[in-house]
Amino acid sequence: MTALSDAGAGATHGRFVVVPAAYVFLLRTDDAGRTEVLLQLRRGTGYMDDHWAAAAAGHVERGETAYDAARREAEEELGIHGLDLELVTAMQRTGGGEPIDERIDFFLTARRWTGEPRIVEPDKAADLRWWPLDALPDPVVPHEAAVLASIRSGTSTAYSTFGFDEPSHPSNPSQED
Repeated sequence: MTALSDAGAGATHGRFVVVPAAYVFLLRTDDAGRTEVLLQLRRGTGYMDDHWAAAAAGHVERGETAYDAARREAEEELGIHGLDLELVTAMQRTGGGEPIDERIDFFLTARRWTGEPRIVEPDKAADLRWWPLDALPDPVVPHEAAVLASIRSGTSTAYSTFGFDEPSHPSNPSQED
């Protein structure tokens, strides 16, 4: 079964189903001491084309951890390996529509890896460029921009949300069960 047909099967059984994805933000410090992030300009994917996005990202496959998915995507999309990954946040995200719009995104950073990042899939990325965290290009995929802002400000949390009207927080739980 594909992820989409699995989502449909889960929905048929009344279960809440989310699509997991892993994102890798490669970070480095420039000569001026500023933190930079490597972003790709999406092209030909059918999702957020012409937006800047994490240099490597993709769905977590069945039987794969988010860390394994991040490493696989970095190798497939950037030709690098040996990433020293650190979890930034797990983001629950909704598009407010179909079951496929319910997501859990694992955002990871790496400051060390082996190899020189390059565009390996030119049909999916038009450009690959380092940007200072305090001077990002426009537009950036919105939920990714939110995570980058939290990295820049040092306010990232283990769990975050995106796309909900009023996100709940452990210190302010919803009154509904």
